[in-house]
Amino acid sequence: MAERLAEYLHQRADEEVCPWAIFDRELVSKVLEEHHLPQSVARFMREDRISEITDTLDELFGLHPPSWTLVRKTSETILRLVDLGNVIIIGRGANIITSKLPSVFHVRLVASLENRIEHMCEITGLSRKQAQDQVLQEDIGRRRYVRKYFGKDIEDPLLYHLTINTDLVSYDEAARLIADAMLHEKARLPVQSWAHERATTLAPA
Repeated sequence: MAERLAEYLHQRADEEVCPWAIFDRELVSKVLEEHHLPQSVARFMREDRISEITDTLDELFGLHPPSWTLVRKTSETILRLVDLGNVIIIGRGANIITSKLPSVFHVRLVASLENRIEHMCEITGLSRKQAQDQVLQEDIGRRRYVRKYFGKDIEDPLLYHLTINTDLVSYDEAARLIADAMLHEKARLPVQSWAHERATTLAPA
């Protein structure tokens, strides 16, 4: 979805505009690079990471930096990427971190559990049971991450400009809807707010 959106936005942009970059799992690598953290920390930065009890014990024994520190560093990197412009950031509470910025567009993608499990099977080759477990784990992790660190409900529709049901809307059509809505928002805002097109945040179901 993000790849199709990036391609569609680039097609609609002026020739001199830089291509849109996508940060999903790549965001972790960027945070580690910017803050000079060891690669071993990466596994503690997943939204659906280990249980909070295990996480707390690991912090106490010094196995990784405190979770709040990692979230703060992630937030700093997200804001820096948005300032550079033309980025699509997936998850990590990016829509909340950038909620006060005028030139960022927030999108929530939703779909039925059955379709999400089927899609997970297709892209990973997992069995249906394994795919279901992974989808549910990701759901719990994302909800917990946003609630714990930002005090928000990830399903709150007021956190997004647009919500799209991908059961009913294809990825190609969703990309066009998002891009068109962004261009409409750009036209509505003062010119100085869009010195460059900044970012889209995608919050998957």
